[in-house]
Amino acid sequence: MGATFKLSVCLFLLALVAIAAPSARADVAILLEEPYSVDGAIAGTGHTAVYLSNICAASSTQLRRCNPGELGVVLSRYHHIANYDWLAVPVIPYLYAVEKPEDVPLFADPKLVWFLRNQYRTRHFSDFVPDPLPAKDKQSADWYQLVGSAYDRTLYGFELPTSPEDDDRFMAKFNAAQNAKSYRLVTTNCADFVHDVLTFYYPNSVWRSKIGDLGVMTPKQAAKSLVQFTKREPQLQLTRFFIPQVPGTVKRSRPIHGLFDGVFSAKKYIVPLAIVQPFVAGGVATVYFFGGRFDPAKDASMWTPEGLLDRPLTKDERKAWEHELQAIAKTDPLLKPADTKSAWKPLQSASEFHLDSQGRPVVQVSSGDGVVNLGASRANILGCANAQNEARLLLLARLKEELRGGRTKKSSDRLIRADFDLLQQTRVPPASLSASTGSGAN
Repeated sequence: MGATFKLSVCLFLLALVAIAAPSARADVAILLEEPYSVDGAIAGTGHTAVYLSNICAASSTQLRRCNPGELGVVLSRYHHIANYDWLAVPVIPYLYAVEKPEDVPLFADPKLVWFLRNQYRTRHFSDFVPDPLPAKDKQSADWYQLVGSAYDRTLYGFELPTSPEDDDRFMAKFNAAQNAKSYRLVTTNCADFVHDVLTFYYPNSVWRSKIGDLGVMTPKQAAKSLVQFTKREPQLQLTRFFIPQVPGTVKRSRPIHGLFDGVFSAKKYIVPLAIVQPFVAGGVATVYFFGGRFDPAKDASMWTPEGLLDRPLTKDERKAWEHELQAIAKTDPLLKPADTKSAWKPLQSASEFHLDSQGRPVVQVSSGDGVVNLGASRANILGCANAQNEARLLLLARLKEELRGGRTKKSSDRLIRADFDLLQQTRVPPASLSASTGSGAN
C-alpha cells in the first residue's frame, strides 16, 4: 500500500512537471511583408518569406536542427544575390540585423539601419558580398534585403505546426538540391517559393488566384489561400501574428495588395480606367469586392524579438497611455518640443555609430555638452550616465511612435510598460534638465 502511494505521488509530480515545462514546438509560417519604397508607390505587392521555428542555418545555404534557445530561420527567394535561388538567415538578424533580441535598437534612422546591416554583412555574408561594395553590382545588389526587414516594413505571420520528421525530410531535400538562381517575376517569384515550401508540409494549402491575380502567385494570395485552407481543415490550428515596423524616422510601409485589388485601391489607376474603360473598371471592382478583401492583421497577436506573442494594445489602452505620456512631457522641460520625433531626428542624423563590447549598437551623439555615447538598445540605453538627457529624448520619440494612431498596431501593454519604466529611470535633477534643454532640442 505504501509503495503504491509513493508511486502515485511520483506519477503525479511527473505529470505536473510535464504540464509546467514548455514543450518544444516546431512550426512553419508564411511571412507576409508590406511594401515600401518603389514597390509601395507602384505595385504594392510586397514580399513574402518562410519562417521555420525548429530549423536553423548551418550557413546561408545549408540547414540544420536548432539548438535549445535558438528561434529558427527565415528562407526566401531573391533576385540579385550571388546567383543563389534562396538564402537562409536566422530570424532575429533577418528582422533586425543584430545577433540577439536585446540588441534591437529602440529607435532607428536610415543611417543606423545601414550601419547594422553592413556590420552583419561583413561578419556573415562577406563570402558572397565582399568588400568593397561595388556601386552597381547586379549580382549582389539586393543583399540588404537579407537582414533588417522590420526596419522597412510591418510583417504578418501565418503559422502552422510541423513534425520533427517532416522538418528532417525538408532539410534533407533542400540541403541536397541545387541552389541556383531561378527567379522569374511571373513564374518563379518569392511567393512561388513560399508556395513550394508550404505545400511540402501541407499539400494543396497554397494556390494561385486565376481571377484576382491573373494566375500570378502573389504574397497576399499565398497568405490568403493558407487562411482559407485552414478554414476547410478545422483540426488545424492557425496562429496569426504581426511584427511591427521598428519605431524611427525610416518611412513607414504601406498596405499590401494583390494585382486587381492594387488597381482598385489606387486612385491613380482606377479613376483613369473608369473614365476610359468603365466596364473594365467595373470588373476590377467586382473582383475586389468578391475576392480581394483580406485583412492580414485580423486576430493577430504581436510577435516580439524574444519569440513571444503579446496581445496588442486596444484603442482605449493606447489613448490612456498617450494621455500619460503627454502628462510626463508637460512636466519635463527637456520634453517640451511638440514633436519630439523631429527634435530627435537632427541629433541622430548627425551621429556616428559603433558597437559596444557586447555587440550592441551605440549612437555617438554631438550636443552642446560635447560628444556622448548613447546606448541605442534596451540593454544599454541606461549605460552612459552623461547621456541620460539624450536617452530620455530617444525614449519619448519611441513612445510617441508606438502610441501613434493609424491603420497598423504598433505595441503591446507589456512593451509599453517596459518603455515607460526605462523613461522613468532616465529622470535627472531639474537643474541638470534646465541646463541642457537647449542641447536636446537643437
